[in-house]
Amino acid sequence: MLGQLNPDSEAMSTCKKAMVESTSVVSSDRLSSLPPEIKGDILSRLNVEEAVRTSTLSSTWRDAWTNMPKIFLRDGNFAKPKFVTLVDMVLSLYNGTVEKFEISGSKTYHDEFGRWMLMLSRRSPRSVRIELNSGPGYRIPSCLFSIGDLKLLYLQNCIIRLPRVFQGFKRLTHLNLIKFSSTDLDIQNLVSFCPVLNYLKLSYFEGINHLNVQAPKLKHIYVVGDFKDINFDAPNLEGAVLFPYHKGKAYHLDPIALHKESYVKQLLGSLSDIKSLAISGFLLMYLSKGLILTNLPAVFTRLESIYLAICFGDERQLLAACSLFQNAPNLKKLDIWVCMPPRPSSSSWVQDQVQDQASIPELTMQVQLDHLVTASVKGFRGLDCEVDFVAKLLSWAPALEEVKIEWKGKTECSMVLAKLLALPRVSPRAKVIVTF
Repeated sequence: MLGQLNPDSEAMSTCKKAMVESTSVVSSDRLSSLPPEIKGDILSRLNVEEAVRTSTLSSTWRDAWTNMPKIFLRDGNFAKPKFVTLVDMVLSLYNGTVEKFEISGSKTYHDEFGRWMLMLSRRSPRSVRIELNSGPGYRIPSCLFSIGDLKLLYLQNCIIRLPRVFQGFKRLTHLNLIKFSSTDLDIQNLVSFCPVLNYLKLSYFEGINHLNVQAPKLKHIYVVGDFKDINFDAPNLEGAVLFPYHKGKAYHLDPIALHKESYVKQLLGSLSDIKSLAISGFLLMYLSKGLILTNLPAVFTRLESIYLAICFGDERQLLAACSLFQNAPNLKKLDIWVCMPPRPSSSSWVQDQVQDQASIPELTMQVQLDHLVTASVKGFRGLDCEVDFVAKLLSWAPALEEVKIEWKGKTECSMVLAKLLALPRVSPRAKVIVTF
């Protein structure tokens, strides 16, 4: 009858509700009874503010966030005072061992930075990443250099001065320094006191002129900055990216004035066992200055991949590149980025350019690239010198399978494409692929 309650139906509904509540209690108890390290691992997948809020769930969750193995702090939309309070609370109340610590922000925290680093150093982190990009560089305090268990260190917008007593990072494998200032001696000591370091990146730095890298376990190095020369003592080095630049200055170098021995012999000789090499046109100009390019001091028998940023209009760079190819008999992969020539900033630069061009014969050398399989040319504008280079690649490489060209020209390309497709090639499998 309508409006009447069915006793059996009501009993069933009550039973189902009880079962749901019972299941919920059991599930809640299971989560609450998890070991602290498991809870911490779960909470590390949240942002820090959300993880801290879980302390209000129950007494068993009150301190769970203090065992998170990973701490990621980003100021984002936080007001500065609130973010400072959050960082202070996290670093002061944390109980566990920090596997990974990252802090980034767009506001200035110079007054708080020293305090934060001191609290962090007491937590013995394994990995530290600091990206505080606003304002002048942050002076790295001595306490950060005392973290003995550190395996990865990433610092951005900082000033590095080693403490008088520096024991080194005995377990550090990755060192990444970006937008920093230091000295020749401090960087040399920092690297050399990391005995198991296998990856080193130094980018956009000031105060460093002569880089001395002594690292017996180093496998990969990446250097982009304003430096005069670099010397390696890294017998296990496999890959190198070297992009020197001289901001605000004409590129006018005399390597013989820097060393009694040839700078080229020092640099290339120390790189003779690498498998991958990336260098800029500036370094090619440096290497070619006043040298017989067909007789480089090293043969790169293990070198399989080369990346070059090059200006084809500068024959010095082109000759240096061809000489490098000639001395890499097992080269398999070649990537080219076409650069525009630098603007002459002084009469001495123009005079130096004219003298060098006059002393360089027409590029007629034959290069054997017997193992080259793939090549790419990015920033291709369709200039005659660029087409000529592609033609030489096709005539030098009997095993070549493809040349990928990324078109960046602003002019009509149909005539250039016709030239490219009509180029003779020594490899029957060679394809020329143009993308726009």
